[in-house]
Amino acid sequence: MNRFKNYCHLLRLHKPIGILLLLWPTLWALWLAAGGWPPRAILLIFIAGTITMRSAGCIINDIVDRNFDRHVSRTQHRPLTAGNVSLCEALILFVLLMLVALFLVWQLNVYTRWLAVLAAIFTVLYPFLKRITHLPQVGLGVTFSFGVPMAFTACTNHLSALTGLTFITALIWVVMYDTLYAMTDRADDIRIGIRSTAILFGRYDRLIIGILQTCVVMLLAIIGYDQHLHIPYYLCLTAAALLFAYQQWLIRTRAPTHCFRAFLNNHWVGMLIFIGIII
Repeated sequence: MNRFKNYCHLLRLHKPIGILLLLWPTLWALWLAAGGWPPRAILLIFIAGTITMRSAGCIINDIVDRNFDRHVSRTQHRPLTAGNVSLCEALILFVLLMLVALFLVWQLNVYTRWLAVLAAIFTVLYPFLKRITHLPQVGLGVTFSFGVPMAFTACTNHLSALTGLTFITALIWVVMYDTLYAMTDRADDIRIGIRSTAILFGRYDRLIIGILQTCVVMLLAIIGYDQHLHIPYYLCLTAAALLFAYQQWLIRTRAPTHCFRAFLNNHWVGMLIFIGIII
């Protein structure tokens, strides 16, 4: 039973926030691409694929960071770092999850399969970025936003200007909220030599986060106008903008616990936009 619990913790199944944040832009894209409810089979494949790839991403991230995580207070008790799961077990789980992802994507068209290969490559490369650049959040943004073009090709067999607009919106949103996440570990990251946008932005972090939030709201408004979405969408977008303002209030002192609360709050932003698109 303890081993099963350790596996669940390795896959972060006890912390579904990552799954939700990965899922929301994908759902936005599915509904926009299909012009309403997407085919049920495609919807289920993307939900299962989101859970699978997020779990695989957590494993590869922990494998790469296992020697760093023990020096960060928030991550030092993760199963691989703490020795509750062996490196061999982690690698086996990663391979199994990638095989499940391969099976899922094989049910879709060839364009989506090729995009899935690129998504898998970015998933593996992302953990290394924090060692060579202060912009690993951009790498995560690309990785977490890959569900957008995949959703469009799965539903329409092609990419469009709307695909690019939705992808850029999701990417900026991810960079913004992952910077909030990085702010919780900034002191530890500086001490051990890990790089992030939180460190790069320095004392301008709140300002740049505010600019990114404004860009997300503006791009979502453009998407709404382009797709002739109605008043309920803009009401949800207004509510999302108010949540962004609340996040700014939370991080006013840059306290790590408040930065983490601001990060978690983005789940509600993603959900509100999805509700607005559906309505």
